[in-house]
Amino acid sequence: MARSKRRSICPVACALELFGDRWTLLVIRDMACGKALFKEFSASPERIATNILADRLERLVKGGLAEPFDPPHGGGRSGYRLTAKGRSLLPVLSVIADWGLTHIRGTEARLRPPTAR
Repeated sequence: MARSKRRSICPVACALELFGDRWTLLVIRDMACGKALFKEFSASPERIATNILADRLERLVKGGLAEPFDPPHGGGRSGYRLTAKGRSLLPVLSVIADWGLTHIRGTEARLRPPTAR
Protein backbone atom coordinates (compact mmCIF):
# COMPACT_ATOMS: atom_id res chain seq x y z
CA MET A 1 0.00 0.00 0.00
CA ALA A 2 1.45 3.32 -1.03
CA ARG A 3 2.07 5.69 1.84
CA SER A 4 0.04 8.49 0.23
CA LYS A 5 -3.08 6.29 0.12
CA ARG A 6 -3.05 5.49 3.86
CA ARG A 7 -5.70 6.95 6.13
CA SER A 8 -3.32 6.76 9.06
CA ILE A 9 0.20 5.80 10.04
CA CYS A 10 -1.16 3.57 12.82
CA PRO A 11 0.09 0.00 12.19
CA VAL A 12 -3.27 -1.48 13.20
CA ALA A 13 -5.12 0.77 10.75
CA CYS A 14 -2.62 -0.02 7.97
CA ALA A 15 -2.86 -3.78 8.57
CA LEU A 16 -6.66 -3.60 8.55
CA GLU A 17 -6.53 -1.75 5.22
CA LEU A 18 -4.76 -4.80 3.79
CA PHE A 19 -6.66 -7.70 5.37
CA GLY A 20 -9.31 -6.36 7.73
CA ASP A 21 -12.54 -6.97 5.84
CA ARG A 22 -14.84 -9.92 6.49
CA TRP A 23 -13.45 -12.08 3.63
CA THR A 24 -9.70 -11.64 3.26
CA LEU A 25 -8.55 -13.63 6.29
CA LEU A 26 -10.87 -16.47 5.22
CA VAL A 27 -9.17 -16.58 1.81
CA ILE A 28 -5.79 -16.57 3.57
CA ARG A 29 -7.04 -19.40 5.83
CA ASP A 30 -8.05 -21.41 2.78
CA MET A 31 -4.67 -20.89 1.10
CA ALA A 32 -2.93 -21.96 4.30
CA CYS A 33 -5.07 -25.12 4.33
CA GLY A 34 -4.09 -26.05 0.77
CA LYS A 35 -6.68 -24.44 -1.47
CA ALA A 36 -5.20 -22.83 -4.57
CA LEU A 37 -7.80 -22.65 -7.34
CA PHE A 38 -10.59 -20.07 -7.65
CA LYS A 39 -13.22 -22.83 -7.66
CA GLU A 40 -11.77 -24.24 -4.42
CA PHE A 41 -12.03 -20.87 -2.68
CA SER A 42 -15.56 -20.31 -3.94
CA ALA A 43 -16.58 -23.74 -2.57
CA SER A 44 -15.74 -22.74 1.01
CA PRO A 45 -18.67 -22.96 3.44
CA GLU A 46 -18.81 -19.16 3.85
CA ARG A 47 -19.94 -18.89 0.20
CA ILE A 48 -18.02 -15.80 -0.88
CA ALA A 49 -19.45 -14.21 -4.02
CA THR A 50 -17.20 -14.67 -7.05
CA ASN A 51 -16.79 -10.94 -7.68
CA ILE A 52 -15.70 -10.38 -4.08
CA LEU A 53 -13.37 -13.39 -4.23
CA ALA A 54 -11.73 -12.08 -7.41
CA ASP A 55 -11.26 -8.68 -5.75
CA ARG A 56 -9.76 -10.16 -2.57
CA LEU A 57 -7.35 -12.38 -4.52
CA GLU A 58 -6.23 -9.33 -6.51
CA ARG A 59 -5.76 -7.32 -3.30
CA LEU A 60 -3.74 -10.12 -1.72
CA VAL A 61 -1.46 -10.29 -4.75
CA LYS A 62 -1.05 -6.48 -4.89
CA GLY A 63 -0.35 -6.42 -1.16
CA GLY A 64 2.35 -9.08 -1.47
CA LEU A 65 0.50 -11.62 0.68
CA ALA A 66 -0.22 -14.05 -2.16
CA GLU A 67 1.15 -14.84 -5.59
CA PRO A 68 -0.29 -16.54 -8.66
CA PHE A 69 1.31 -19.80 -9.78
CA ASP A 70 0.60 -22.71 -12.12
CA PRO A 71 -0.38 -25.65 -9.92
CA PRO A 72 0.21 -29.13 -11.34
CA HIS A 73 -3.44 -30.07 -10.69
CA GLY A 74 -4.83 -26.79 -12.06
CA GLY A 75 -5.80 -27.98 -15.51
CA GLY A 76 -4.21 -24.91 -17.10
CA ARG A 77 -5.74 -22.54 -14.56
CA SER A 78 -3.66 -20.27 -12.35
CA GLY A 79 -3.66 -20.90 -8.65
CA TYR A 80 -2.79 -18.70 -5.70
CA ARG A 81 -0.48 -19.36 -2.79
CA LEU A 82 0.74 -17.42 0.18
CA THR A 83 4.05 -15.63 0.04
CA ALA A 84 6.37 -15.52 3.05
CA LYS A 85 4.65 -12.25 4.00
CA GLY A 86 1.25 -13.98 3.80
CA ARG A 87 2.45 -17.01 5.78
CA SER A 88 3.63 -14.65 8.51
CA LEU A 89 -0.09 -14.04 9.25
CA LEU A 90 -0.67 -17.68 10.25
CA PRO A 91 0.04 -17.08 13.95
CA VAL A 92 -2.52 -14.24 13.83
CA LEU A 93 -5.10 -16.62 12.34
CA SER A 94 -4.31 -19.18 15.01
CA VAL A 95 -4.88 -16.67 17.81
CA ILE A 96 -8.18 -15.53 16.23
CA ALA A 97 -9.31 -19.16 15.91
CA ASP A 98 -8.37 -19.89 19.53
CA TRP A 99 -10.24 -16.77 20.67
CA GLY A 100 -13.34 -17.84 18.74
CA LEU A 101 -13.21 -21.35 20.17
CA THR A 102 -12.93 -19.96 23.68
CA HIS A 103 -15.47 -17.16 23.48
CA ILE A 104 -18.05 -18.05 20.82
CA ARG A 105 -20.28 -20.97 21.71
CA GLY A 106 -20.78 -23.57 18.99
CA THR A 107 -17.60 -22.89 17.01
CA GLU A 108 -15.36 -25.70 15.79
CA ALA A 109 -11.86 -25.69 14.31
CA ARG A 110 -12.41 -27.97 11.31
CA LEU A 111 -9.53 -26.49 9.36
CA ARG A 112 -6.28 -25.80 11.12
CA PRO A 113 -3.67 -23.98 9.05
CA PRO A 114 -0.10 -25.00 9.74
CA THR A 115 1.94 -22.53 11.79
CA ALA A 116 4.40 -20.25 10.00
CA ARG A 117 7.90 -21.61 9.58
